[in-house]
Amino acid sequence: MLNAQTTGAIEQLAALIRERNQIDAQIAAVIARPAISGHIGEFVASHVFGIALERDVTTAGYDGCFIAGPLAGKTVNIKAYGKRENALDINSDHVPDRYLVLAGPKAEPATSRGGHRPWVISEVFLFDARALIDRLRSRQINIGVATSVTSAEWETARVFPPSPSAPLKLPEESIRLLNLFRA
Repeated sequence: MLNAQTTGAIEQLAALIRERNQIDAQIAAVIARPAISGHIGEFVASHVFGIALERDVTTAGYDGCFIAGPLAGKTVNIKAYGKRENALDINSDHVPDRYLVLAGPKAEPATSRGGHRPWVISEVFLFDARALIDRLRSRQINIGVATSVTSAEWETARVFPPSPSAPLKLPEESIRLLNLFRA
């Protein structure tokens, strides 16, 4: 049976979902795709990193190609994760040249109950896909949807916030734009 507390929670949720749907419609108008995490990440990455996105969103293995700089012509699979959980979705049948991961804050293992996962960019990582897969296979790591990648691998691949050992030096304007999405 429904009680007043449950009914009130459902009514409040419905009102918030209506507001969220209005905001999602505005986001969709900006990015020209549904306002889901992956599409938002692809839009941000394409503009910040100079990536020409594939017109067909179902292209196997990659989302686009870098159009300038040292990675020009390289294919890239873009991931947008609400938290960095040291897991990477890898399809070993369709391997791009690079994985570009936009991630929220580093997460400690815990339940999601009572949690909140805002869309923020705390860090960005650029992995050489084939080299990463070779290292994972040499350690006999199972490759798939939630492939376990060591913290050391993530740190080596970090391009934002910038570090002297980053695999790609970002222009100041790219850093400024990424900072707009920080928590």
